[in-house]
Amino acid sequence: MSDPLVTGVGRVLSADIAVPEHEREVRFYSRVLSTGENPLWREDLMNNLGMPVIGLGARIPDYAHLPLQWMPHIQVADVAASVGRALDLGGSQLMHGKDDDGNSQWAVLLDPNGAAFGIIPIVSAEAAPPADGAEPRDGEEAMGRIAWLDLTVSDASATRDFYREVVGWSVQEVEMDDEEGRYSDYNLLSDDGSPAAGVCHARGVNLGLPPVWMIYLPVGDLGESLRRVRVEGGEIIKATRGSDGEYAAAVMRDPVGACLALVQG
Repeated sequence: MSDPLVTGVGRVLSADIAVPEHEREVRFYSRVLSTGENPLWREDLMNNLGMPVIGLGARIPDYAHLPLQWMPHIQVADVAASVGRALDLGGSQLMHGKDDDGNSQWAVLLDPNGAAFGIIPIVSAEAAPPADGAEPRDGEEAMGRIAWLDLTVSDASATRDFYREVVGWSVQEVEMDDEEGRYSDYNLLSDDGSPAAGVCHARGVNLGLPPVWMIYLPVGDLGESLRRVRVEGGEIIKATRGSDGEYAAAVMRDPVGACLALVQG
């Protein structure tokens, strides 16, 4: 996911969450994401190109029933058909937006594990939110974007099949191993064959992660971002370091309990 906004079936366009303590949460994320000499995110939570990749909303009464999870917005070929398949496969519907003629425009769903996600129609390149004219400083990778998305659950095979039917993703096995032996996690591929997300077993390197869609956001200075997570009232759940000893990725919990992953940009 090197581009900040990519269109097509199975592509993740953006992500959002509705939170209590909204002002505190805005401060938390603006501090945590805006690290590095050339930050990849602005203090208003737009990325450094001025694009609205993530959204942090207040938890008004209309959103009080939504879980405290970052929810990816995944593009599908037919929103109504995807909602129907989700319900048939044991998922549930939290919200369903329709136009005046009753045509489905978007929906917020829960999978059988309780992971929340949004589905939207395929967005044309012309309709994607525009940048403010800025250019990435160090090539296309140096921008705020959703770098990856994955979900860790106890039954990854059943979850893989749920999303294959609901979203239209195809599947690629990823060989894994731990002290109990070899197994496969799964890459979920968009309509052009590119990896768009992952579904992982709750074992090995993913043991202990919550069963929610985890969005991965790159930052300019991961070590400094993790320091700010702690200072601003968050918690580091799990962190990994590269061969150079520097932080490479980390899963954090914010002050109100929502989880998100950070990676070095």
